[in-house]
Amino acid sequence: MNGAHFAESGLMWKDDRSPRRRWIRAAEWIFLLAGLAAVDVFVWINTSTLLDQAYQDWAFDESLRGLRPTVAGFVADEISWLLGSRTKLETPELPEKSEPIPQHPEKPPLKDALLGRLRIPRLNVAAMVREGADSATLRRAVGHIPGTALPGHAGNVALAGHRDTFFRALRNIQKNDTIDFETESGTYQYVVDSTRIVGPRDVGVLAASGGKTLTLVTCYPFYYVGSAPKRFIVRATETGANSPRQRTSAALESRASS
Repeated sequence: MNGAHFAESGLMWKDDRSPRRRWIRAAEWIFLLAGLAAVDVFVWINTSTLLDQAYQDWAFDESLRGLRPTVAGFVADEISWLLGSRTKLETPELPEKSEPIPQHPEKPPLKDALLGRLRIPRLNVAAMVREGADSATLRRAVGHIPGTALPGHAGNVALAGHRDTFFRALRNIQKNDTIDFETESGTYQYVVDSTRIVGPRDVGVLAASGGKTLTLVTCYPFYYVGSAPKRFIVRATETGANSPRQRTSAALESRASS
């Protein structure tokens, strides 16, 4: 009797547990699928960003050579590079210019227009720069903050970038590091003067300067999870500029040897 009662109680207990087990199993599948979807989105966003940067970097060099960049040309060039059959590129014949071509401050760039390429040699940073600081632009490139100066003109050239993508390496930047801003009108060299941390509403860091300066802005702390509460500021001063001819020759020689 006691054995039968125990068996009956065990069966009832197992029946009571079965719906709960089904719910647990369903929850496990839901979390697994959600995790896979999150990984897929992360891979897609990062891959599309890398591909866009690679194409814009290649297209920028093609424009400097006086060629018209196309997606087909990019694919062919990359395949050639992968197969090891890329040959040395010839320096294009560009008109002689002793100074960079000045841009026209009265004609601001169009939104999302490609402005050039930012390089920080010591940190191995190389990123394309586009006009705008909205979320869509900053996903694809470093953004030039509208209303601030353009390279080569007096004032403060302000650039923004995400701390977990293009400006991740800024955590290691130091005073006297060099920064190059390559544009179609020339390459402008800057030297880092200082870094500081400010609040998100401190717009004074974007104010025009009496000379020619460059300001890089990203969120801080670099490893903060969520919306970072502060901003990391790098301030640099222009020290020189190269003409398009000088810059193109050096860039193509570097690219051909790689």
